[in-house]
Amino acid sequence: MDLNGKAISFSASKNGSLRGSADIPGDKSISHRALIIGSLAFGETKISGLLDSFDVMSTAAAMRLLGAKIYKHNDGDWIVSGVGVGGFVSPEDIIDCGNSGTSVRLIMGVASTCDISVTFTGDSSLRTRPMKRIVEPLREFGANVYGRNKNTLPLTLVGAKNPLPIDYISPHSSAQVKSAVLLAGLNAPGETSFIETTLTRDHSERMLNAFGAKIKTEKTKEGWVTVLKGHPELKAQNLRINRDPSSAAFIVCAALIVNDSDVFVPNINLNPTRNGIYETLVEMGADITFENQREDNGEPIADIRARYSPEMKGVDVPENRAPSMIDEYPILACVAACAAGRTKFFGVGELRVKESDRISSIANGLRKCGVSVFDDKDSMEIFGNGAGSVSGGVLCESNLDHRVAMSFLCLGLASKNKITVDDVRSIDTSFPSFFTLMTNLGAEMRREPL
Repeated sequence: MDLNGKAISFSASKNGSLRGSADIPGDKSISHRALIIGSLAFGETKISGLLDSFDVMSTAAAMRLLGAKIYKHNDGDWIVSGVGVGGFVSPEDIIDCGNSGTSVRLIMGVASTCDISVTFTGDSSLRTRPMKRIVEPLREFGANVYGRNKNTLPLTLVGAKNPLPIDYISPHSSAQVKSAVLLAGLNAPGETSFIETTLTRDHSERMLNAFGAKIKTEKTKEGWVTVLKGHPELKAQNLRINRDPSSAAFIVCAALIVNDSDVFVPNINLNPTRNGIYETLVEMGADITFENQREDNGEPIADIRARYSPEMKGVDVPENRAPSMIDEYPILACVAACAAGRTKFFGVGELRVKESDRISSIANGLRKCGVSVFDDKDSMEIFGNGAGSVSGGVLCESNLDHRVAMSFLCLGLASKNKITVDDVRSIDTSFPSFFTLMTNLGAEMRREPL
């Protein structure tokens, strides 16, 4: 996917209800980690349900350059032949992570305690995203990072020859920072610890444990402390990737705001560090049920049913919930625009450093649609006027952000007039089947001339 090429514009408009079942693709966060940790294990790891998106394929390409062997079977399963902890080699080419912040940050972590040199870059969007939050703890392990601007890509990382374990107190609520530190700690002696005030998504910890690492997380007076013992012998596993709750949120939220809709979304990961969006929707009065709740590969999952919910009310979303739904605020903002009353997001400053400044992207688009919005550095308020109140009839800018693009398209299905998104190419980075699933449910989405 070339985000530097010609834009592709799509519109969405009201056209009856959304009905049926939608098979969401595999979880993006877990897919990244399966490829990376599988590359650090001895033996062949078999992965089913891997998300075949541009972001995840950026991770796969990087792992190949670092020495792992990765290939796809005809049945859709993937095989990863790992090199062991500390076994990565200096790549023969620059590692281009495309649009994927997860790829570059996690791979920088695991490379930082290997005796190798790696240059990282990405597309125009990724090259604007902050890397200082990753670079600072990795330097404590003994790695060096060089570049014209040490806060953004491109950067060259020189891994530590004799890495040291660290105890890191994170100033950011970021699962990417936590994962980078833990992955770096794999090839350091002794114990590496990571302390965070609010527990962020824990997929790395769960997967490292499944591969045989000694890792534990405890709540203390300092916060949530995760401790990893270095130099484990990770053993290959058979993994099944559960379906992505962040992608599912678009289908669920569209059903809640489109008249007479009723959709079924099976096998969705409901990890408690990821389910803030669903907790919030229930508080708003959404008609959602969680059926057949069970555990699969160490992760809680359920089937979700969502029905049109015209009586939803605005709510306050507390700051401590932000880490469990940081990727879902754009679509939640669109639901809030269709609810009655004020919805306020607290502690969401992290949204300003995602693929775009998501607070500005969403606020500007909603204002165009006739919705009253107030935002500042770390919060956002949406004043909804109830079901069917959003005017639409506008062109919204995605700013090359996949979640912003999908959110406004979902809102267009419930607006009085169609909403057009200026560029939807970024959707393929995380949810390549989005348009197919939505149109199969009855959504009216079409390509528009530029």
